[in-house]
Amino acid sequence: MLLDFLTSFPSTSENLEPFKLLLPLGLILIFAKVFSLLLNKAHLPQVVGFLISGLVVGAIGFIPNQTVLTSNTMIGLSYFAKIGVVLILFTAGVETDIKKVKAEGVASVVITSLGVLIPLALGFLVAFLFRTFGELDTDFYKAMTEKGINPIYSDIYYGVILSATSVSITVATLKELGRLDSRVGTALVSAAILDDIIGIILLSLVISLANGNQTGGGEDFVSMIMNATGSTNAALNIFLIVLFMLIFFALTFVLGIVLKKFFNFLGNKYPHHIRITILSLGFCFLWSYLAEFFNIADITGAYLMGLIFAGTTPADYIDHRAETTNNYIFAPVFFASIAMEMYQTKFDSSFLAFLGFGLVWVVVGLAGKVLGAGAGAMMSKFKFKDSLRIGIGMMARAEVLIVCAQKGVEAGLVSSQIMPFTLILILISSFLTPILLKVLYKGEPPEEKISLKTDISTPVKTA
Repeated sequence: MLLDFLTSFPSTSENLEPFKLLLPLGLILIFAKVFSLLLNKAHLPQVVGFLISGLVVGAIGFIPNQTVLTSNTMIGLSYFAKIGVVLILFTAGVETDIKKVKAEGVASVVITSLGVLIPLALGFLVAFLFRTFGELDTDFYKAMTEKGINPIYSDIYYGVILSATSVSITVATLKELGRLDSRVGTALVSAAILDDIIGIILLSLVISLANGNQTGGGEDFVSMIMNATGSTNAALNIFLIVLFMLIFFALTFVLGIVLKKFFNFLGNKYPHHIRITILSLGFCFLWSYLAEFFNIADITGAYLMGLIFAGTTPADYIDHRAETTNNYIFAPVFFASIAMEMYQTKFDSSFLAFLGFGLVWVVVGLAGKVLGAGAGAMMSKFKFKDSLRIGIGMMARAEVLIVCAQKGVEAGLVSSQIMPFTLILILISSFLTPILLKVLYKGEPPEEKISLKTDISTPVKTA
């Protein structure tokens, strides 16, 4: 957790001036852009460049008596990072095209279900075996138990992280090959959309159930009811958690009907107007905040609000402006802060035990998606070669994987030592996915012409 990292940096009264945040902020942004441009030439996602910028800037902390990364400047960066992760999930929701899911119907559901369940089960199994027989991070699990969290939730969450997918690299590769609008391409995109929805819901559910077993007060509705009644009944607690999650989804659905009509009106009357961007971001932050009271992760609230705007007239405009705003400053700081936390890793005997687990976890993360999504495609009557293409396409990971892992670290469900392995998983899958897809399509003519997407970056009205 980022705030746990702050104790390693000096804090003096003279470091309280807000202007001192500008130096690490400027360094992160400059290095983020430089490295993302360099890695773009290797066809790697810019997320990797943002992570490397964090490793470079974070290394300043090892300089004796440095005054760049103080506890105060790190707290400032953590606020930027929080906005960044919320906007990442918001734009992911806006970019969700439900029509793509309907195009493949049952096939996308089957592919997604197995594409989520198999890696989740493998991740859980590996974590359970290493924890039970390999003495994995015993101090971490001891601390979990003392907080009243059953370690089995940690095992489950390691699997939940692996259920995430990001097919941006796959989509770019299929576009290049002229296969994006083929049946394989449509199935991949629709399955990835459902994968995101299921993964985000699982994330909130596991965190809520795990934290629901802890003693002590909380600001969410479930904690308020349990404290008011003085009840410690676990079954009641779980019932209330699920109930309030359902209530939140129902409220989102009702609000969605109203907001869609309102933003369709705005999109038709004031196309490409700055007020559309401001209002959409306002609702994003509001719904993210309220989600926490219903035992839902704030990022889930952001994603659901994004889903609402995905069906509106100005959806493309909202997505473009929100993503641009995020990529200017907030997203680079979020990923850089994640990379900085990697310096918390202690290279001792516990790390050596975690190293074995981390490497196996990466392997099952890669294999789980190929096996799960591939098997789902086979069950949906795709040919073996096409099923393999779908499995490999679903193997790619990027920002969603990091967001899920970081949320688990913040909730105390997984060790921060998993973060370097999330980066390894992203790098390996980012390299392997386009290479393997090109090999599988070698010698076959494209099935559709590549269409150029219209640029929506029109001048913004500010009146």
